[in-house]
Amino acid sequence: MTRRLILGSTSPYRRELMQRLAIPFETAAPDIDETRYDGESARDMVLRLSLQKAQAVAAQYPDALIIGSDQCAVLHEQVIGKPGNHDNAVKQLQNASGQTVAFLTGLCLYDSRDGSYQLDVVPFAVDFRELSDAEIDAYLHKDQPYNCAGSFRSESLGITLFKRMHGDDPSALMGLPLIRLSEMLRTVGISLLD
Repeated sequence: MTRRLILGSTSPYRRELMQRLAIPFETAAPDIDETRYDGESARDMVLRLSLQKAQAVAAQYPDALIIGSDQCAVLHEQVIGKPGNHDNAVKQLQNASGQTVAFLTGLCLYDSRDGSYQLDVVPFAVDFRELSDAEIDAYLHKDQPYNCAGSFRSESLGITLFKRMHGDDPSALMGLPLIRLSEMLRTVGISLLD
């Protein structure tokens, strides 16, 4: 690969997902305001933030391909953020119990050489089983997913909270849709199997 590939994220989960592709990449922290605009849909928000993250990093790398990504969880048409602490996580999981939570993951591949980009949203949904308060508390103490939207880690014990999953790309649920990213990379001439 002749172009530098930069993941515009400091998320350990996204870095771990990128490593699955077995290609060289670097990470850089995008310094942007991630506040949702008044009246902005969840879909529009993740598209905007994915592009803004890539553009913010592109300023440091004038001849690179930059990956920007953003994710949000939606329950009853309300955006669910990262809980940040145990009490908030309990509330989130109590609300999700027996419900379907939709995850929208925005993805941008930005070419800092000419400012062109590909931008998409990859949806994924999970049906939670009915959860008791004791199960929620036990899960949170074991996995401590306080920096994860929706208060769970599907790649860990969080999978035990689900009844069913819906979507084309399970890596989208973890924050970086690798199937769609692979398609974007092929579009700019990067084959992952060479």
